[in-house]
Amino acid sequence: MNGHITGGRVVFLDTETTGLDPRTGHRIIEIGCVEMRERRLTGNNLHIYLQPDREIDPGAMAVHGISNEFLIDKPRFAEVSAQLRDYLTGAELIIHNADFDVGFLEHEFRLCDEPLVLSDVCRVTDSLAMARKQFPGQRNSLDALCKRLGVNNSHRTLHGALLDSEILADVYLVMTGGQTALSLDQEVSGKGVKVDLAASLDLDQLRVVSAS
Repeated sequence: MNGHITGGRVVFLDTETTGLDPRTGHRIIEIGCVEMRERRLTGNNLHIYLQPDREIDPGAMAVHGISNEFLIDKPRFAEVSAQLRDYLTGAELIIHNADFDVGFLEHEFRLCDEPLVLSDVCRVTDSLAMARKQFPGQRNSLDALCKRLGVNNSHRTLHGALLDSEILADVYLVMTGGQTALSLDQEVSGKGVKVDLAASLDLDQLRVVSAS
């Protein structure tokens, strides 16, 4: 897609919704974004709950556990649209099953009379399409990929937009470079990332090899 990427900035995004289809009146109730630069988390994340002005379908509530009562005092999409647009502009956006989330986001922008085609302001990459190409004929849900690639998601009992974005960042790192997942077991402070490599090394197995 055609969005201009600035500074190698990657944003992993997930949404939770009241149901499956915006064309039947369903709305976004949670947006979670995790930012990465040069394959390192920055800590500059975005996490928003939204008041959808409608009831959440019981099936959707069973997936994410977010109740109508919890959202009563949350902002509406129009109140955060400018913040979200600015945050996403210029990034490469990584989304698992991107058509679903992009469809909902673009619908929300239209509802508040601020139409936005995401591919005009950022590049959208579907990690589900990547996984299907890398693992054809296999299950490629986020949970299935975690199990296949050794990414720990045992702390997740329900789906949540920010947590799923963090897990997706781990999965993406392994899928695209074999890199050990970074996002859940490291200390993030401001824009710096601190990783304790010594804790994961067996020093007895190290040896010095002279250069030829």
